[in-house]
Amino acid sequence: MSQDELIISTENDCIRVLTLNRPEARNALRTPLLKKLAEALSEADRDDNIRCVVVTGGPEIFAAGADINEMKDSGAVDAILDVRVDLWDEVSRFRKPLIGAINGFCLGAGNELLLRCDISVAGEGAKFGQPEINVGIMAGAGGTQLLTKQIGKAKSMLLNLAGEFLSAEQAYMAGLVSEVVPDGEVMERAMKLAVRISRKSPLGLRLIKESILAAEDLSVRDALAYERRAFSILFASEDKNEGVSAFLEKRHPKFTGR
Repeated sequence: MSQDELIISTENDCIRVLTLNRPEARNALRTPLLKKLAEALSEADRDDNIRCVVVTGGPEIFAAGADINEMKDSGAVDAILDVRVDLWDEVSRFRKPLIGAINGFCLGAGNELLLRCDISVAGEGAKFGQPEINVGIMAGAGGTQLLTKQIGKAKSMLLNLAGEFLSAEQAYMAGLVSEVVPDGEVMERAMKLAVRISRKSPLGLRLIKESILAAEDLSVRDALAYERRAFSILFASEDKNEGVSAFLEKRHPKFTGR
């Protein structure tokens, strides 16, 4: 068994890297691991020095689902009272940019974690799916809802009803991942994006993320009003003044998130 199920590191003083580390179980997201992941994201959210987070499962596999061993003796009441519901909510509340670096299998709960990433880089050999139907159950953390919003009914039905997988290229074409790169370049590309993002205004990043996510649930009219309010708030920020000044003075801005 892996000593540390979640490896936490910091790059460039401002990028938090979270590595799922249960290779013997194909990084299955059992409850203790999901709890550590949720707590790590909450801690990164509170840390003003952290600008961006990258989550990965390493070079071989992202996450092959939840841990079946946790389910075998569970009943309906256990599922209703499952602490995982609150843990997934905690992951979803992360307010900073979250980048997924995906190699190998990204299935079940692993795919539901991917759905909570803002940007995702997939290796050419990655596979995506919601195969819960193969053991007589269904996705319970967004695999029928968030997935359908992201890739549409037809593809979502295929993954959930037939238990089939999407290749990395198919996932990209469906809008499930942002980019596809050679398998050996996934983490390099994810880190390049994280570095680029970390140099932007933290306040601007937060409001952009909030506005894009709001588009999923609001009418076009309300979403545009939400966007305009966020846009206006940024005009009262120190970062806006710094950004404009840096542009006019032809220098790199130094954003503080204020």
